[in-house]
Amino acid sequence: MISRLALAGGTIAMTLASNNLAQAQAADAVGEMEEIIVTAQRRSERLQDVPVTVTAFGAAEIEQARLRQIDDIAGRTPGLNFDAFPASQPRISIRGIGSSDRGAAGDPSSAVFLDEIYLGRPAAVAFDAFDVSRIEVLKGPQGTLYGRNVVGGAINVVTSRPSLDAVDAAVEATVGNHERLEAAGFVNVPLVEGKWAARASGAVRSHDGYTRNSFTGNRVDDQDIRSGRLHLAGEPSETLRVLLTVDGTRDRATGPAQHVLDLDTEDPLSALWTVNRDRRHIASSTDGHQDRDTWGVRGQLDWDLPFASLTYLGSHRDLDYRAFYDVDGGNETTNPLNISGGNDEVSDFSSHELRLNALPDSHIQWVAGLYNFNNDTDRTDTLIIDMGGPATEIYTQAAKLHSYAAFGDATLPLGGQLSLIGGLRYSRDKKEYRVSNMTGDAVLRGSERFNVTTSDTYEAWTWRGGAQYKLDRDHQLYAMVSRGFKSGGFQDTPGNAAEAADGFEPEYATQYELGQKSSFLDGHLIWNNTLYVMKYTDLQTRRTLPNLSIVTENAGKATIQGYETYLQWRPFTGANLTASYGYTDATFDEFAPEPGEDYAGNRLSRTPKHKLVISPSYETVLENGHSLLFAADYRYESMIFDDNSNEGPERRAPTHFVDGRIVFTDVTGRWSLSLWGKNLTNELTRTNQLVFLGANFGAYNPPRTYGATLGWRM
Repeated sequence: MISRLALAGGTIAMTLASNNLAQAQAADAVGEMEEIIVTAQRRSERLQDVPVTVTAFGAAEIEQARLRQIDDIAGRTPGLNFDAFPASQPRISIRGIGSSDRGAAGDPSSAVFLDEIYLGRPAAVAFDAFDVSRIEVLKGPQGTLYGRNVVGGAINVVTSRPSLDAVDAAVEATVGNHERLEAAGFVNVPLVEGKWAARASGAVRSHDGYTRNSFTGNRVDDQDIRSGRLHLAGEPSETLRVLLTVDGTRDRATGPAQHVLDLDTEDPLSALWTVNRDRRHIASSTDGHQDRDTWGVRGQLDWDLPFASLTYLGSHRDLDYRAFYDVDGGNETTNPLNISGGNDEVSDFSSHELRLNALPDSHIQWVAGLYNFNNDTDRTDTLIIDMGGPATEIYTQAAKLHSYAAFGDATLPLGGQLSLIGGLRYSRDKKEYRVSNMTGDAVLRGSERFNVTTSDTYEAWTWRGGAQYKLDRDHQLYAMVSRGFKSGGFQDTPGNAAEAADGFEPEYATQYELGQKSSFLDGHLIWNNTLYVMKYTDLQTRRTLPNLSIVTENAGKATIQGYETYLQWRPFTGANLTASYGYTDATFDEFAPEPGEDYAGNRLSRTPKHKLVISPSYETVLENGHSLLFAADYRYESMIFDDNSNEGPERRAPTHFVDGRIVFTDVTGRWSLSLWGKNLTNELTRTNQLVFLGANFGAYNPPRTYGATLGWRM
């Protein structure tokens, strides 16, 4: 069964993790929608009972719709936007709030968590969604339970946990166009029956490049990803549970395939460029590379006390990232001026969390905890401009972060139907930073050479407060006010020593949300609605200065208001219709990037006003007991500005994407064959773009892809 329900977000404890795929199959058997139990507020609740807006993808949908990476999730989630800038350093935006700052002392505005572990660097967002229990997108500030850098929201990836009392295994293999080859599998083995178990999963995915580089004769925008994960879970006693995890991802790719998309005719350098809008061909001087290796270890201990449950969660993760590519997509025979560059980064980060949860039967449900996050990043940013001879500028950056927090949250019932909700969190970040442009042979984006060391401390109180009114088991209304903050930081490519020493301040968002969740027709119809207004202050924006340096500044104020609706209907056995729509009106109230310029009233970049997703499906059981599933997905997204000026060529036209699949499952439920296609209409859109030195440079989305996946499950 394909399911994507609006639910309130959070993370799931080991003991309460559910197998959404099994639930979906059981529901299909009787023609009803499954009831999903989540720990969205760090406690076990029905999906429809949680008073926060979240979009979730269960195991069945992740498997059937081939949701493998964050961009697959973004395509199906109103309010969530993703762009490859490049693909190995994604920019994620939720309800209009995101960040382009990838510097060593910068942070994202919307965060990604892997099994409750914060992935603190953009390039660290690398994982395979095979053997995943569900993926949740929490919308709006999540400052109380999630802390720093969740101003826009958070994405939670919850992997499947070991089963202590059953052997289980599955494997799948895929072939497709563009020489696509994939294999994935998992095995679950009890080690001591009822006490310990291990679960190992892995995936290998590759395809040839989507674009031909006529200058080198090779193909670019290819993929070669290998990932693996091992869980070891145990219950040494009735009150103690342990979960140990190690995971890793190796990612190799060429590209991105850059193009000259438009000319900036107001710049005389535009005469040096030739527009190339052919997605299938470039003539780059280099194929480029996007390589990253990331791995981590995680440990969780849950101890049931007489009055509460005590949890310790600790982790350590490493990231080694290397990227270099041709910015203009040409060579010395096509462009008199050639631009190339990239980033190298080595990061390690660790976290510790200690929290107490109220017992499930407590009258007041509460959680309280302490949190620590540490990050150490060394990064280089290289720019090469070649006009008769290469000039190379290199920024070296080194940053250390120590972050501490204390938090608490509670739900207080007042009578049988009304509950009050409140939470508070204190966060303190200390950043130490060194940046230098002394290494390269030229100064291109700056006006002088410098080597600056600086530091600062940022503190914030974030909170939420609201009320929940349950009319009955199937209907609820809620109102919530929540506040989030993103830490301040320092420039990654400053133009001079003064800019290097002068950082930017934290940004804040306060959201006012009204929501309704309802279930009708004995659970065969779910309809949820949300209205929200968000006040966004001191927002951190990026802009290019006349000296070509790119700086982050606190721009001013913005208001983001919108409406989101979610509908899932199962009219009869086998049929399912899911539809979701998001309207996002995100505009600046105050923003003057230069004297005489006023961006008040402009739309925030990378934020469509309208996003619609419709997913019908029908599953029929054949006479011999086998089944066939027919499913499609349609996605519409309105026009997007890629620059806060809302002028020039940096905009994306509205898009219409169609995916489809036919899935055959044998009578035993063990074997399946899926024939699938993505972007069936071969829609063309820009994934990122930037005006620089007289032209608008950018890249395109993948073309039509299709293939077959054969699966077996024990």
